[in-house]
Amino acid sequence: MNANEPTAHDEAGVPAVTGERADLLEALAKQRHFLRFTTRDLTDEQAGLRTTAGELCLGGLIKHVAAVERTWAGFIVDGPSVMRDFTAMTEADWVQRADEFRLLPGETLAGVLADYAEVAHRTDELIATLPDLDAAQPLPKAPWFEPGARWSARRVLLHLIAETAQHAGHADILRESLDGAKSMG
Repeated sequence: MNANEPTAHDEAGVPAVTGERADLLEALAKQRHFLRFTTRDLTDEQAGLRTTAGELCLGGLIKHVAAVERTWAGFIVDGPSVMRDFTAMTEADWVQRADEFRLLPGETLAGVLADYAEVAHRTDELIATLPDLDAAQPLPKAPWFEPGARWSARRVLLHLIAETAQHAGHADILRESLDGAKSMG
């Protein structure tokens, strides 16, 4: 493409991509859809209900996935400095992290969904414009990361697809427990 030619964009204003990037973004978009779909026709109160023995609610799950995606997109650009140091977290830090999984007073399902849409748009734009999916950053210290490991932008994107799919499954169980509705079937 000539530098003077305009870049094609999709309907959301994200630069058009093909090949591997298009496939990865399409896979992520599908999982995002299933996650958001679990909240269709719910009130804020319903989105904040715990419907199983666990601590999760639908609104909180979407809030968490948006926060995770925002952080990993930041990691692609700025490295581990944008991530929590899980080895140095205090009890207050853990309480704040737990709030990421709940709808707090004043938060609404519509607000959480709008934030998630904005995060998704920014991630899609980042992946579409990133010069190299092989660009890697060192992972932060955390008990679940191998010491000294590095993840490429591609590996981060694969992780986001897997995490979003996992939480979409959680959300489907929560929704079915709430009112019998299912995402599929």
